[in-house]
Amino acid sequence: MAKPASLTRIGSKIKINIERVRDRIPSDLIQQISEDPRATVIDYKMTDGMGIGLVLKLKDGSQNWFFEDEVS
Repeated sequence: MAKPASLTRIGSKIKINIERVRDRIPSDLIQQISEDPRATVIDYKMTDGMGIGLVLKLKDGSQNWFFEDEVS
């Protein structure tokens, strides 16, 4: 039997790893994350039929999604 995936809980406070996202996000978002990499998990996003991403709320209230391996 398959083991259920372990997801980061909604409401969790996490930190975005800037080195893992630098090549795929716009420069204004890189600047914002560099200043404060903390975010709150607010939802999940199906990424490719196999993976699940995290929708995060940043300090300024904006929402962006990231792969689970891009946060800690």
